Amino acid sequence: MGYWWRFFARARTPAASAARPAAPNRDASPLLDESSAHGTVTGGEIEDRFHRFILNLPVNPGGVANPAREQSVLQRLGELCDNDRFDVRSLPRMPTVLPQLMRAMKSDNLNGAQLANLIRRDPVLVGEVMRVTGSVAYRTAHPVGSLQHAVVLLGQVGLRHVVSVYVMKPILMASAGTNGQVVGQRLWDHAERCAHAAVFLSKGQCDPFEAQLAGLVGYTGLGAIARLLEKELGQPLPACSPSFIAGCARIAARLSVHASRHWDLPSVVLDALMEHAEATPEAMAQPMSRVLHAAQRLAMCQQLAEQGLMDGEADYTDDSITQFPAQLLARCRQDLQRNFAEL
Repeated sequence: MGYWWRFFARARTPAASAARPAAPNRDASPLLDESSAHGTVTGGEIEDRFHRFILNLPVNPGGVANPAREQSVLQRLGELCDNDRFDVRSLPRMPTVLPQLMRAMKSDNLNGAQLANLIRRDPVLVGEVMRVTGSVAYRTAHPVGSLQHAVVLLGQVGLRHVVSVYVMKPILMASAGTNGQVVGQRLWDHAERCAHAAVFLSKGQCDPFEAQLAGLVGYTGLGAIARLLEKELGQPLPACSPSFIAGCARIAARLSVHASRHWDLPSVVLDALMEHAEATPEAMAQPMSRVLHAAQRLAMCQQLAEQGLMDGEADYTDDSITQFPAQLLARCRQDLQRNFAEL
């Protein structure tokens, strides 16, 4: 499992690395609250800090929140997004071959030729598979001469990751607005880390590919919220209360469910996203939901630490992820640091 994730981490192009927002200066960043940057951090503080970072909404401790305006904006977001009002046609479409390909990759009966025939229906996906297998990490004594050879060389695990990245990265990077590129890159960075952690934690719990997919799509709705906030606010709020940030996060979670239903994702992934949007973490009954929640929290910590917005060695009090053994969570956290901290 660790190999293919490390390969894709190494295989990033210089252009992609250059597009990544620079880590903020710890002394100058308005997002960093030094009073809670070290020591113990609660789960609620992590989520609040993470959502502010993704949505590009600073803490600005000197400002005063405007509850009336916040409530008005949340009400407007609800009117635009709740009860399936959000126009999913504004989202990039999943390739039509994807649902069939996902089902095929879960089967042990399909061979490389059959998978290649499915992939061949999408020329862009063909190009992506050939590009990856032509890279240094997959270079063999004989050049890859056919799509079937490339599929066999990748194997099912590598192919699953290529498909997921090919599908989800453009969707998350498609966030519109002035800060669209920044928000999209931050969402993708989190999705990579969350999917990695979800695969790590899925052993004995759920299917690793479905866990990976849930990790990739879990925060899709935040991109739409960022776009709508820019439109509704016109200009940034001078300060945002934790309740306002939490309200935006709840609406974003429901949008993620709506988008995933539109994309016809596997039912177990959709059920996990629905439970994540509606239930408290302690009440989550499905293994996939628990895996997703823990993976999201660990990915948040990793991303915030990389950006200088949280002490990477800080402990945090959160009973909602202690359903997993502490040793397993620690190993997953170390694995995230090993695979992403140097990017």
